Amino acid sequence: MKDAKEYLKIFAENDEYKTSFRSIKLPLPPALLFYSNLLRIILYSNYFARKGIYNGVRWANSSIDIVKSLEWAGIKFHFSGMNNLRKVDSPVVLTANHMSALETMVLPSIIQPIKTVVYIIKEELASYPLFGTIAKARDPIIVGRENPREDLKTVLEEGTKKISEGKSIIIFPQKTRTQYFEATSFNSLGIKLAKRNNVPVIPIALLTDAWGNGKLIKDFGKIDPKKEVKICFGGPIFISSSGNEEHQQVINFITNKLKEWGRTELVK
Repeated sequence: MKDAKEYLKIFAENDEYKTSFRSIKLPLPPALLFYSNLLRIILYSNYFARKGIYNGVRWANSSIDIVKSLEWAGIKFHFSGMNNLRKVDSPVVLTANHMSALETMVLPSIIQPIKTVVYIIKEELASYPLFGTIAKARDPIIVGRENPREDLKTVLEEGTKKISEGKSIIIFPQKTRTQYFEATSFNSLGIKLAKRNNVPVIPIALLTDAWGNGKLIKDFGKIDPKKEVKICFGGPIFISSSGNEEHQQVINFITNKLKEWGRTELVK
């Protein structure tokens, strides 16, 4: 791992990034190749977090390491629309569909070198062995599942504080990870937070089912090199009036991208 002041790579220095390698016969099954590397990354990240030195650069670099480890396991990436991250100087609220564990691990590699960013995470994630220490080291907004009204209050109050500190916020408005995108389960919390703080929303469309959800442990599913990972950032959306129209714009952006990528069956 390089010095904590230097990024290994800045994907968003261009508007687009595509994995460039040719398909090769892998020496081991993709899941074994990737998860052995993931354990290595989690262990060194946990070490830095316990030492209090897991800063933004180390976080982005460990995320870049995950991208490279997935590529080594045969996964191809296509990131696009990244110039949209530079279109406003202010913090933004980034709101996305939530398909798998992949986006949680990979998005910091793209966004953090451009905009300081934090996640909204569930309380249970902050208590995971090894990973919980890493998650908490990045100053997330932590919510539970039992009291939606209290969670809304937490997100709006803590989110306002983070934005005032110059931090952008990633939010997954769906209740849980699922490969399907249902507009009815995609809440408007990101819109509410952006409107309260007079900052734009940047929608993100994700196609990340190359890292499947596991049957026994949800975070450890199939790694499928036959499926390309696609991540697309939309243009900044400023909120006016109630925000209903802007919420629909976000939904339309994600829906249209999934259809454009040939995965109409994922739109419910």
